[in-house]
Amino acid sequence: MAIYDTEEEQLEQLKKWWEANQTSLIAGVVTALVLVAGWNMWQNHQTNQRSQASQMYQQMLESAAKDNSESTEKLAERLPTEFASTAYANYAHLQLAKVKVQKGDLEGAKAVLKQAIQTAASEPLKHVARLRLIQLMLATGQYEQGLQLIAEVDSAKAEGFSASYDELQGDLYVALDRIDEARSAYQSAIRTGQATPLTQFKLDDVAAPAVAPTAAN
Repeated sequence: MAIYDTEEEQLEQLKKWWEANQTSLIAGVVTALVLVAGWNMWQNHQTNQRSQASQMYQQMLESAAKDNSESTEKLAERLPTEFASTAYANYAHLQLAKVKVQKGDLEGAKAVLKQAIQTAASEPLKHVARLRLIQLMLATGQYEQGLQLIAEVDSAKAEGFSASYDELQGDLYVALDRIDEARSAYQSAIRTGQATPLTQFKLDDVAAPAVAPTAAN
């Protein structure tokens, strides 16, 4: 570092440095202020969005509780459109699919669930939407399509949902009269330790018939 003999020399050097760099320094300060202001505005916007989405979601739940399917459907359609960046949009997709099923519009419900799988922000929400879609495929005879959807699941990301996938796989195999494969699927579900009691009943229904002992000569 340069050492100056007098304070006057130091001040003179500082003056020259300021004259040479003031424009870039001021520009840097202004840029920083703009960035901070922009970030704060964005944060406030996000907070407002979440608050409004929460209010609309609550209205949707209240309509559903009152069995007001028309109001529930309208709110469930508005949420993903107006607040697509919030988690409430994903929950609205699930509710909208439920309303469509109640109205008998199974194909419409499938379309909504497919969209939910594509747009869900979290893996658990994707699994919930996918499982409901597979259930609809089972109900509408799309057995092979349901099995294909299960085959595409990344098992490493399906923790907590494996038993549900295995049970549904078993149901699809039963519908296709592929009993041995259904039995294996139900057994796999039970081995996870997370299967429902109903899975055991299903396994019992497809249990291999006992071989009668051969009479001794």
